[in-house]
Amino acid sequence: MNLLYAKIVGGFVCVLGIFFAGWHVRDVDFTAYKAKVEAIAKTQEAKNESIQKQQDLVTRGITNEYEAKLAAVKSFYSRMQFNPSGSSVSGISPAPKGTDAETAYPILAGQCAATTAQLTSLQSWVNAQIGIK
Repeated sequence: MNLLYAKIVGGFVCVLGIFFAGWHVRDVDFTAYKAKVEAIAKTQEAKNESIQKQQDLVTRGITNEYEAKLAAVKSFYSRMQFNPSGSSVSGISPAPKGTDAETAYPILAGQCAATTAQLTSLQSWVNAQIGIK
């Protein structure tokens, strides 16, 4: 009877040993996998931070360039404003400012130039952002 119990206990210990060995192998593999994923995540975080810094730098540069272009456009078109007192033609009173073509054209041209500067700056920004990797 004792021999039968010894065989049962020996078989049970053998089964437990096999189970533990299988679990241990998978646990070691899983621990290595977690370490690998963590290292990849840290590398990706560093890359993302670098990309974010580059994007911020590009954005600041293009913003400064746009503001300089906009200031130049405003300066140029503000000098082109019509001065009714300097006109040599007299006799007919000028139309209201909203419909005065000589006054409206430089304003419209200035607005168009500002919009164009904005769009070209936006295109430059998009192209620069696409190039960052």
